[in-house]
Formats: sequence, C-alpha cells, structure tokens
Amino acid sequence: MGLARMGAKVVMVCRDAVKGEAAQKLIAEKTGNKSVELMIADLASLASVRALAQRFKETHDKLHILVNNAGLIMGKRIVTADNMETTFEVNYLSHFLLTMLLLDVLKASAPSRIVNVSSDAHYSGKMNFEDLQEETGFSAMKSYCQSKLAQVLFTHELAKKLEGTGVTVYAVHPGVVRTHWGDEGGAMGVGIRLARPFMISPEKGAQTPLYTATSPDVAGITGKYWEKKKEKEPSKEAGNDEEATQLWGVSSKLAGV
Repeated sequence: MGLARMGAKVVMVCRDAVKGEAAQKLIAEKTGNKSVELMIADLASLASVRALAQRFKETHDKLHILVNNAGLIMGKRIVTADNMETTFEVNYLSHFLLTMLLLDVLKASAPSRIVNVSSDAHYSGKMNFEDLQEETGFSAMKSYCQSKLAQVLFTHELAKKLEGTGVTVYAVHPGVVRTHWGDEGGAMGVGIRLARPFMISPEKGAQTPLYTATSPDVAGITGKYWEKKKEKEPSKEAGNDEEATQLWGVSSKLAGV
C-alpha cells in the first residue's frame, strides 16, 4: 500500500488467490492506484518460484524494487515437496532463488534495489551447515532464527557480487509486527497471539522496508542492516565473509542456479 501511494506500479505475490484479490482491490481503492497486479505463487515450492519469475519476465521488462517479505514460523518440522524444511525454504531459499532469477531484469533497470525483510531474531541465529534442514533436534525458534540470519548473510554476499551494477541491497528489521505471523507456530504461536496487542501496526512495520526501498538518502548504500530507518550493526556471524560465501554456494546448489 505504501508503494502504491507513491504511484508505483506494484506486483503483489500471494499464495492464496481469494485473499490476494481482496488485498489487491483494497489497495487500489484506498490509494487510487489502479496499477496493482496480482501473481499467485507458493514459496514452499521452488517450481512455483521459477514459474513466477518466468511469468513476471513475460509481462514486464523493468523491475526497480524487489521486496522479499514472506515469512513464517512452524510449530513442527514439515518438509516441502522439494524435501526441505518449510521455514528454511519459505523464509530464505525461495527468496534467494527469486532474486537470482530476476537479477538480469534488476540490473537492466538500474538504479534498482532489493530489500530483504529479516529480523533481529538473526542475532540468536546460527548456521548449521551440517543440518540446514533441521533433520535432528528441530526447534521452531532455532529454525526461524537461522532463516533470518541466512537473509542477512545473503544480503552481505549479494552486495559484494552486485558492486558496480547500480543494484543495491538492504536487510531490514521491521519491528515485531501485528500480523498473522505465528499462526502456524504451534505452542509458540499461542504466545505470539497473546503478545499481539503489544506489537506495532503493519503501517509502522512497513516504514523501514519502504525507506530502504525508496528513499534517496540511502542511494548507493548497500549490504547493510537497517532498523527504524537507521543502519544497525548486525550480529558478528552475519558479517562473516567465509560463512556468507559458504551459504551462497550451498544455496546455489539447493536452488539449482
């Protein structure tokens, strides 16, 4: 809605067509912007992500802002059709794949920006390269924190690889936002729902992603972690060049790019 209010042509990606169409209609009505499109995809499927990228390229030749925003926390270990733990695939790997598939359009549209919506949960994260899919000792919070750390490491490495292209990349903590995040969180989800009255609104949560996506103040700044419209020092592990490179290699293999 924030992007639409600025007059942007917005392409929403939703996995539920009925809810997506309702959101699309609401955004158009509230902003007066009729250039709000809807594409359906499920980030728990790499094939669906590939089909999404192909559909986008068939209908658009420019992309100035890519916001990787989908996220969930699972109360139990559920494996996707790609034989991956759902949190890892939805929160991180599908974003990695979509970004890779759209990089050529982003470069051709430069100056352009990539915003990875991460979380301060990454400070508690640790990359377990021996068991990325949490086959042993699954923990909802451990899996979530690892996926958010992966996003910051990805941002760190991607910024280096995009140097000189005019494409900048940002990792952001939006705050703890009052949405339906946590509904799949099992016992932890109960606690999340109880805490919702104390969380910030979606409007406030969108401020830092919108700022990094559009503000001229951050033009040319890349690879940094942001909160409340300010740069913030990420965890020590998030700045580990060796881990960032290792994650890139593993992710490329898992995503098939």
